[in-house]
Amino acid sequence: MLVKHTTGNRRIIIAIDGPAASGKSTTARKVAEMLGYTYIDTGAMFRSVTLKVLELGMIDTVRSLPDSIEALLQDLSITFCDDRVFLDGRDVTSAIRENRVSREVSFISSLGPVRQRLRLMQQEMGRLKGVVMDGRDIGTVVFPDAELKIFLIADARERAARRYAELVAKGASGSDLPDPGMLEREIVERDRADAQRALAPLKKHPDAIEIDTSELSIDEQVKMVRDLALALLQREG
Repeated sequence: MLVKHTTGNRRIIIAIDGPAASGKSTTARKVAEMLGYTYIDTGAMFRSVTLKVLELGMIDTVRSLPDSIEALLQDLSITFCDDRVFLDGRDVTSAIRENRVSREVSFISSLGPVRQRLRLMQQEMGRLKGVVMDGRDIGTVVFPDAELKIFLIADARERAARRYAELVAKGASGSDLPDPGMLEREIVERDRADAQRALAPLKKHPDAIEIDTSELSIDEQVKMVRDLALALLQREG
């Protein structure tokens, strides 16, 4: 059972980075709940932009003319409420997890206009602190001065198994379920793309604490991050 901890008036930013399916989102969400903080899923923000591009049939246009995405970003609205994600006022919590989005999100995330627009949105969300954000560059680009920076890693096969289980839990079956081997290959390719992109590549901040979650349960990794946060708050409070 999750129990909220009070830590006085001091509030911090907790940045949780790492590759796909390393447990960032679940860990960040539960740590935020325990501390009474706001959870901001930045990966869901990039997925929301990707979904919008796909639904508008613009993916080929954006591939050939990347700057064409700027018009789409001008009136972009992404909000969170009760663990739901809203794109331009529409609940897209399930849609952004579709495999078609997963295949294109690394490309969309590599685009300068997208990263700049979402970075400004994320920094505004964290302006008053008391937030837990997860993503791939929160500790290096969005909030390099975050008081607590965590970098989660896990074996690619384990991450593919987690993604497969996530799809099954959400009701996917039969032809809707990708081959586990294909999922692992996609994860490896996404790691490569994220690490090699020119703008804000995936990397660990020198001050980040690395945690390998390959053999950890969610509760175990959540407890590790929560304990690190509480120790920091008590030490500096």
